[in-house]
Amino acid sequence: MSVLVRGGSGRLCAAARKVIPCLWSGQCFSSGREPAENQVTPMLRHLVYKIKATGPITVAEYMKEVLTNPAKGYYVHRDMLGEKGDFITSPEISQIFGEVFSQLGSVLKNCDISIHMVEVSEKLSEIQALTLTEEKIPLERNAGSSVYMKGVTKSGIPISWYRDLHDVPKGYSFYLAHEFFDVLPVHKFQKTPQGWREVFIDIDPQVSDKLRFVLAPCVTPAEVFIQRDEIRDHVEVCPEAGVIIQELSQRIALTGGAALIADYGHDGTKTDTFRGFCGHKLHDVLTAPGTADLTADVDFSYLRRMAEGQVASLGPIKQQTFLKNMGIDVRLKVLLDKSDEPARQQLLQGYDMLMNPKKMGERFNFFALLPHQRLHGRSHPMNTCQSKPSVSPVAGFGELAWR
Repeated sequence: MSVLVRGGSGRLCAAARKVIPCLWSGQCFSSGREPAENQVTPMLRHLVYKIKATGPITVAEYMKEVLTNPAKGYYVHRDMLGEKGDFITSPEISQIFGEVFSQLGSVLKNCDISIHMVEVSEKLSEIQALTLTEEKIPLERNAGSSVYMKGVTKSGIPISWYRDLHDVPKGYSFYLAHEFFDVLPVHKFQKTPQGWREVFIDIDPQVSDKLRFVLAPCVTPAEVFIQRDEIRDHVEVCPEAGVIIQELSQRIALTGGAALIADYGHDGTKTDTFRGFCGHKLHDVLTAPGTADLTADVDFSYLRRMAEGQVASLGPIKQQTFLKNMGIDVRLKVLLDKSDEPARQQLLQGYDMLMNPKKMGERFNFFALLPHQRLHGRSHPMNTCQSKPSVSPVAGFGELAWR
């Protein structure tokens, strides 16, 4: 089994930036709440020097630098998870989330499995290791290897950490990408009377240590990613997500398995979603870079186009619907019956956060890739873990009978 977790692989296929470093026009976008004073961080100084040397940079390049720069990147050096961090993920909100997903493991119970984690952040990989392994079992570390860390889970399953999906061994696999794609770098484009113009980031001419959004004065190479029939006036495109989806699709088509993608996103309807989070609050993306998480909603319609022809896709469907299909109400009742009053209140609060349409219930989505024959009730020839042909509906994407 292969697993993708939150983090970026740094393999963005960014087009060369050939633009004239003048005649830029200022532009404002909704990037969060700006503090009264701009904090001059090491990352801000790095970006200012970079822009002075090479000219304005794309939003994709900005995200990549801020999040994964080896020396100053947010994911490389900060403790960002949990109540004391900047964001919290679904498994941390409630144990119900994990218990619902444990049902997916039933298809693997008769298999000889291993776990492969793709994670660029050393901080996050250490947190994962503490969660998945016994501390008394030492981890194998090799910073120069494609497998930079190895261990054994509490249940005895071998687990390995990689920085790039391409390094993960190929074979029959189940891939889980949970809040993975929303931090990959996006290119932003604005429709103008002169046509599409890419959004760049430049130094504010009025304040030497402040950044601002600007529009490119002419066409940039990245505009090839915009659909010809696009009707929105602002678009975000993530070429790196397209590359990863194509790699996953090729693997699944060749050797079987499936991929489940869970993330904040939309089906090609939203416009400006680029935002920052610091201390669980919205944070201006251009202020104090390196101190806040950066994210942009996943465009699932783009992922579907990238997978088209190689594998079948399902979704996106809202988290509320997916978890209900997976039996979250049944699991909640079982847990409530076994809990004392403080634990019951905690369970109900977590359930509300996961299912309430005004919270994560409709903002978080689930999307799946699987072999075409899976939807027609035929087992893949490489699927040695199943004794019976696969049948629809696919777990989570259709109503199931719960006893």
